[in-house]
Amino acid sequence: MTSLLALALMNASALQASPDPYANETPAQRDARMKWFREARFGMFIHWGVYSVPAGTYKGQRIGGIGEWIMNTGKIPMADYQAYAKEFNPTNFNAEQWVQIAKNAGMKYIVITSKHHDGFAMFHSKVSDWNIYNATPFKRDPLKELAAACKKNGIRLGFYYSQAQDWNHPGGAAAGGHWDKGQDGDMSEYVKNIAVPQMKEILTNYGPVACLWWDTPVGITKGMADDLIATLKLQPGIIHNNRLGGGYKGDTETPEQFIPATGYPGGRDWETCMTMNDTWGYKSYDQNWKSSETIIRNLIDIASKGGNYLLNVGPTNMGEIPGPSQDRLKVVGDWMKQNSKAIYATSASPFKKLAWGRCTKTVDKNGATLYLHVFDWPMDGKLVVPGLKNKVESASMLVGGKRLNAGNAGDNVIIEVPSSSQNVYSTTVVLRVKGALEVVQPEFTVTQKDNGDLDLNPNDAELHGDDIQVEGGNDGNIGFWTNPSDWASWTFRMVKPGTYKVYADIASLGTGSFTVDYGGATRTITAPNTGSYQKFQRTQLGTIEVKEAGKATISVHAVAKGWAPINLKTIHIRSAGQ
Repeated sequence: MTSLLALALMNASALQASPDPYANETPAQRDARMKWFREARFGMFIHWGVYSVPAGTYKGQRIGGIGEWIMNTGKIPMADYQAYAKEFNPTNFNAEQWVQIAKNAGMKYIVITSKHHDGFAMFHSKVSDWNIYNATPFKRDPLKELAAACKKNGIRLGFYYSQAQDWNHPGGAAAGGHWDKGQDGDMSEYVKNIAVPQMKEILTNYGPVACLWWDTPVGITKGMADDLIATLKLQPGIIHNNRLGGGYKGDTETPEQFIPATGYPGGRDWETCMTMNDTWGYKSYDQNWKSSETIIRNLIDIASKGGNYLLNVGPTNMGEIPGPSQDRLKVVGDWMKQNSKAIYATSASPFKKLAWGRCTKTVDKNGATLYLHVFDWPMDGKLVVPGLKNKVESASMLVGGKRLNAGNAGDNVIIEVPSSSQNVYSTTVVLRVKGALEVVQPEFTVTQKDNGDLDLNPNDAELHGDDIQVEGGNDGNIGFWTNPSDWASWTFRMVKPGTYKVYADIASLGTGSFTVDYGGATRTITAPNTGSYQKFQRTQLGTIEVKEAGKATISVHAVAKGWAPINLKTIHIRSAGQ
């Protein structure tokens, strides 16, 4: 029988033998390594490559989907796609200008695509001639120039690298399968001869590298992942995400195009990556830009949940960041110049929900500083901070420092604020309280209105399962409902007994069924096929009888047989007469 000591030695040996450079990392070492990331809160994502030449169009036809996937979506032959490199001559590229745009916006780090799924290296690679130096008229190395500009301006630099998908090297993976015989080959040989050597190049020649952004581990095995993760030792202290594959969790969760309703459990670090329009890589005709208000409030919302905001720009084939992106980043930068203290190095809100906005905080041995980000300014001049029992030390406006009267009133704190806000997007009030934070969370965050109406939004839901999640920020929906064992529920307060109709906004590509449970009654509903996960249809879920005022719960479960994922936006409860 193997002794316990022998088992311990065997486990220790296995850990030491792990290719993961952080396999033996202590919590204190991890905290030290993650410190800059947790303090930064705001970064720039850059998707730039050969795909900026077709800019969403192939043979005169607009190709749907995101710009950097045009080769895959349009099933463009390798020869046709590789010809775009001869037209890729971004002579207007200016690394210093790009870094200044990011810095002036309040961004602390940049992550750029060193190689996306088209396999094109945006650096002078010695591993393959399919790179910006050898395959284009440009004959420059933009990553080297960007690294120098970042170092000069105190901006950290990270690299995105597509470790699995590669549509222009034999053996590289392709989501949905290959469409050109030239793509066929041995994936293990591809990883060994292309991916690993290129990883060594970017981690050796462009340091310091702050973070590594893997993406889409299509076909990656444990052995391949082992070889790839081992390259991280070339940049001690580097942070990497959860998209390598092979069972490696990485350092960060990466919610894409949505903000998690409550962050991530267990203290997992996370970073929402998001586009400004509908594409990552440049598309000439995509003008569906987010407003400056949405971007600023997204940044605040993410910081209030303990995450980072990695906001994307997709430069043109001439090397220019699109004007609408620059315009919005300037507005964000103007706000950050006055309010960044309420974003950088803050931690998540102690409040489950605030009707008027969001909260970030810093904590020290004597108490806490709460940064109250007010989206909806109180008309009566009284800002109510619900459930806060700590004694108030001081209150003031962040911008200008004007002192405000504030005091405890039961379990609330009431702050007397000016009659109008300082900023149309968000105004910051600073509240300093004494002692360890003590917050009484409300039993209900959603209560029926006096007229009987009640709307149950995605961010009010409790989600049960590993896959289901809220996507799309404040105006989002419950999506990623790929596992029929996942489910959603809402707990709320009804104040008016009576009969009510229940509706839901649903989008689906199938006609799967789900059940709606309320008060012990269960109804089965067939989802409408709306033709798109972005096209929602108001669907009646039946009626409910509210016999008495008080606590109520609605839950929605998938019917496993024939389940087709749905996106569920808002559940509406209306009086039967409406």
